[in-house]
Amino acid sequence: MTQAGLASSQSSTRVPDGNGRDEVFRLLRYSHIFASVVREFLELQLLHEVSDEDLSLSQLHLLKLITLDGEHQMGQVAEFLGISPPAATKNIDKMERLGLVSRIPSTGDRRATLLQPSRQGRKLVSRYEALKEDRLAPVLEGFNKKELKQMADLLERFSLRLIHAQEPMSQICLRCSAYYDEHCPIPHLQNGCPYKQIRQLGGAAQCEGEG
Repeated sequence: MTQAGLASSQSSTRVPDGNGRDEVFRLLRYSHIFASVVREFLELQLLHEVSDEDLSLSQLHLLKLITLDGEHQMGQVAEFLGISPPAATKNIDKMERLGLVSRIPSTGDRRATLLQPSRQGRKLVSRYEALKEDRLAPVLEGFNKKELKQMADLLERFSLRLIHAQEPMSQICLRCSAYYDEHCPIPHLQNGCPYKQIRQLGGAAQCEGEG
């Protein structure tokens, strides 16, 4: 990159001076508050209300994942959660003891074990999502449709620019599969969706086993 191009790039991403810095401070402050509120009140608190069991948030996310998106191979679970296979197995063992998931053999690959939600697991996810809707309803009443769209658009734009600013671009999964959108723009910044690639690799492996 030329000196002029480098200067232009730096000036376009530089934190604003003066009053602009105050707005950046507020943006970062409320970004952290927003993330904390979502985690504490729309995830952890609701999880404790719908389940008497010692279920962690990551285990709930896993349960939602396989409930909303079908059976997953054990190896896919480890890759999606970004943990080692032994750690994934430990989490799955606990969820199986709680009666939330079950292991079944793959019909296409005898070496593979699939993970599927139990009836109890599906009910827990259903209660969790219903309670979330109830808690959000009075909050959303304070915003009209246009305002909600504006907020979603700005959050999407801010998130995409943060991702785009990472150099080199790392292949990370942003754990959004429970709210998966096939038109999501993030894969265009990451050479594809990591989660979708994991699923496709699993499907390819199963096809090979059938052959």
